[in-house]
Amino acid sequence: MSIAVLGLLLAGLVLLVIGAEALVRGSSKLAAMVGISPLVIGLTIVAFGTSSPEMAVSIQSSLTGQADIALGNVVGSNIFNVLLILGLSALVAPLVVAQQLIRLDVPIMIGVSVLTLLFGLDGRINRSDGIVLFIGVLVYTAFLIYQSRKENNREVQDEYNREYGNRGSGSLQQWIIYLGLIVGGLFLLVLGSRWLVQSSIAIAQAIGVSQLIIGLTIVAAGTSLPELATSVVASIKGERDIAVGNVVGSNIFNILSVLGLSAAVSPTGVTVSSAALHFDIPVMIAVAFACVPIFVTGNLINRAEGILFVGYYIAYTIYLILNAMDHDLLPMFSNVMLFFVIPLTVITLATVLWRSITKPSKQKQL
Repeated sequence: MSIAVLGLLLAGLVLLVIGAEALVRGSSKLAAMVGISPLVIGLTIVAFGTSSPEMAVSIQSSLTGQADIALGNVVGSNIFNVLLILGLSALVAPLVVAQQLIRLDVPIMIGVSVLTLLFGLDGRINRSDGIVLFIGVLVYTAFLIYQSRKENNREVQDEYNREYGNRGSGSLQQWIIYLGLIVGGLFLLVLGSRWLVQSSIAIAQAIGVSQLIIGLTIVAAGTSLPELATSVVASIKGERDIAVGNVVGSNIFNILSVLGLSAAVSPTGVTVSSAALHFDIPVMIAVAFACVPIFVTGNLINRAEGILFVGYYIAYTIYLILNAMDHDLLPMFSNVMLFFVIPLTVITLATVLWRSITKPSKQKQL
């Protein structure tokens, strides 16, 4: 593996992050100038924009016949978003979930994750499956716009107004600047995705691991950097609903829009390997389910839960590496996770949920 390949990988990641930032900034400002509410901008345009690197990479992978990278990118990004991004955001500041819509989105996130598994049972997410998923993102977007009008929490509205409200006069110069950001962002996304896919294939061949592993790790983490930046910065600024809403919304967009469009544009759809079907997609579903007790219990993701999420992401990554290397420690690591860590976590989350149900008035401690 040459330095040139690593340089191409790094350059691709940088272009993806810059391109996504330009696209989100330009599109959100234009939307504000034409009168779209800040809440709708945050829930749709920004969540979709931060998923644009996943979109660019997955479509590029599908068109070049690298289906494992396309699928691994989506599945890995969703796991990364919940476990690492929400975990790190909660470590910065406990995340109070005040926005009603986020709690409605969690069951949707679980539903589309399960749907991915069902569509992949035959070993392929074909074009018709992709079209169904993409229709789903249109319905979901309409649902977001409708539900946003029913959000009556003033603190939530103020949070989105501060971040995405229109502060300009809408001059011709501003229109040109923001349109330029959109066009430039799209160009960088296309170029960055091409470089990232090419370098990822070369790295997988050089170190002898599957493209699925590369998609689940390097590509997934790299394309999730915009979500990481958005959520952690929002958490630092005290905009906790934006921090959480960005992650949940992006996960739904990743499956419905990114995976759906990737399957729809590929002549043969997206192949679902046995490894993804029996391990990685179920992990994505389990991660989505893990959000339920946390989002219900006092509407708070505290630092302890943040540590739990980050720890699980580290454990998941270690498992992927050990499995790819066929390391001697893999059986012992798997047994520790299966018979000790996972049951202990389930018991802990169930206990927290039960206490919340039986004592709804009691506030959780930070």
